[in-house]
Amino acid sequence: MDLFAPADDVLTPIPLDDGELYFLARPAALPEGDILARLIGETAWRAETITLWGRRYLQPRLIAWQGEAAYRYSGLTLTPQPFSPLLRELRGAVQRATGRRFNSVLLNCYRDQRDSMGMHSDDEPELGPEPAIASLSFGAARTFTLKHKRLPKTLKLQLGDGNLLLMAGKTQQNWRHGIAKTRRPCGPRVNLTFRNIA
Repeated sequence: MDLFAPADDVLTPIPLDDGELYFLARPAALPEGDILARLIGETAWRAETITLWGRRYLQPRLIAWQGEAAYRYSGLTLTPQPFSPLLRELRGAVQRATGRRFNSVLLNCYRDQRDSMGMHSDDEPELGPEPAIASLSFGAARTFTLKHKRLPKTLKLQLGDGNLLLMAGKTQQNWRHGIAKTRRPCGPRVNLTFRNIA
């Protein structure tokens, strides 16, 4: 996908009807050290309320938004904070691995097994008709679920520390994705979803 990516940054396609999905166990250019601890400690996390079907709900996780543009979803407008030095470095690693350019990142902090992300599509107009969303995870492994919007098809992936998942093409048009709560206790997880806001 990217002629200038390092040889060991090889994205593996995952078969997905009506979409494009790619996986990389760990981008080569990730910085050394405890990235999870740095993300948790250096990020101005917020608990936000969103509107779904006319009702307001507190999101079951903490979030932050960094980058170059505001972002709107579910009745919530996120004003960007500048990229931190760590996020600039992580963005560079993701861009080299994927061959894509990203100007913003949504950070999600799952404190334990009780935090989650409901099924949704990243299909806001400012992302464009076929957005590329690069998801980079640190910390405890969680199950990432994709469900087709019209067909009885489901795909589940375990995403662990350092794993990179790229959703592209018509994935957001045809699939929803999310992270469910789990009964099994688990430690914290931070997920970075890099995107390009038009």
